[in-house]
Amino acid sequence: MTDQNRPPLALPPFVPHLFSEDKFHDECGVFGICNHAESAAHTVLGLHALQHRGQEAAGVVSCHKEQFHSHKSLGHVADNFNAQPVIESLPGDSAIGHVRYSTAGGAGLRNIQPLFADLASGGFAVAHNGNLTNALTLRQLLVSKGAIFQSTSDSEVIMHLVATSTYLALKDRFIDSLRRIEGAFAIVALSKDSLIGARDPLGVRPLVLGKLSDSSYIFASETCALDIIGAEFIRDVEPGEVVTINGKGISSVKPFPLQKPRSCLFEHVYFSRPDSLTNGTSVYKVRKNIGKELAKESNIKADLVVPVPDSGTPAAIGYAQEANIPFELGIIRNHYVGRTFIEPSDQIRHLGVKLKHNANRGELEGKIVVLVDDSIVRGTTSTKIVDMVRQAGAKEVHLRIASPPTTDPCYYGVDTPRKDKLLASNMTIEEMTKYIGADSLKFISIDGLYRAVCNRNRDKGSPQFCDACFTGEYPTSLTDNTQEDTPAQISFLQEIRKKT
Repeated sequence: MTDQNRPPLALPPFVPHLFSEDKFHDECGVFGICNHAESAAHTVLGLHALQHRGQEAAGVVSCHKEQFHSHKSLGHVADNFNAQPVIESLPGDSAIGHVRYSTAGGAGLRNIQPLFADLASGGFAVAHNGNLTNALTLRQLLVSKGAIFQSTSDSEVIMHLVATSTYLALKDRFIDSLRRIEGAFAIVALSKDSLIGARDPLGVRPLVLGKLSDSSYIFASETCALDIIGAEFIRDVEPGEVVTINGKGISSVKPFPLQKPRSCLFEHVYFSRPDSLTNGTSVYKVRKNIGKELAKESNIKADLVVPVPDSGTPAAIGYAQEANIPFELGIIRNHYVGRTFIEPSDQIRHLGVKLKHNANRGELEGKIVVLVDDSIVRGTTSTKIVDMVRQAGAKEVHLRIASPPTTDPCYYGVDTPRKDKLLASNMTIEEMTKYIGADSLKFISIDGLYRAVCNRNRDKGSPQFCDACFTGEYPTSLTDNTQEDTPAQISFLQEIRKKT
């Protein structure tokens, strides 16, 4: 396997967190394509469309006549796959790709996916979106039996489980490994003759199936990755489904015990691109519906509705329409703050929000403003945004949030702080309002959010979605978080928890 793991030397140093927003970040996006002469080029385009799901690193693995090729780098897709020699180094008619933020395992070249291994049956590559809640337990067991891990990513556990499975066929070994893991996963895997897509039994993380020609099929985290290459959206990969595509066609099995699906509710609020379909529904329309429900629940007399760009924009449009208040771009976003030559001094860090957002004084001065954002995590950015709008001359600033208070961390593939770092977990609404500096602060209710997404209230006995970040009700076992850590786990935990 050839591997080019060095980022281009001509690029400036990548500083991913210098101007990062106080937002949740999904761990990654995955893409896979088979039976296409330009598989690598199409994979790069697909990853470019999924860039919002992961901006720390990107990787592609291709297969040509049973020979696997790889290119992985820190940074954005466009910066690392922008040269023809790179694409030419990834020959073959099948490829999978991955963009990532780091959660379990942290950042670094060794954790960039897709992961690859030479198994007895041939090469095997895996790209994983999600997080395994029993990865540390399984890792300890595998290490005790002699496994040697090359990364700190929880996804490598899957590779070792496949390698050590007693089943003969690779597909059966893969399914056997999936039966042993807990948590959330949307996976695309590549062998010498098959492309495989798999989704966890609850369907927490998204995965869709598309078609580009009579024989070329695609797996992707979102439909926007199909749009960029002109592919047709066929359907969602169903929760608990494993789909295999090879020379014999498409086959599908559901090898897990039947469970009621609980896809991630926050995909509708923030993670997915607004031009994607999630669970067959337009993300953009749902976010407008969220704004409308928010206006019904917490309207106030005001002069303007202003979004915090870009994530708050669809909800702000819906709010303005429902409340019959003018919508204006009172904050302008600078889209060119990704890389910087500026050293991250304290003064520059303090200016981070202003470098990314600037108040439109001509629209805000003397106005009562409803400011709409998607969520509040630590509250640091919200505080600076509210102050910036007030400094631009706004008479009053009323903050409206298009999700319920975020009180609990996510263990399913989202980069979230610990519970004690979440503002809503440590303050009342009144305390948060004072801390942020708004004249008022209102969140959409959990039932209001459900009505916007699926036109019905939350089923308290059996929720329709995974909403643990709002309710603390986790839909799976949290094995690694509930058992007492052994000495072997403690050292690994210390390494992977540095980020949080």
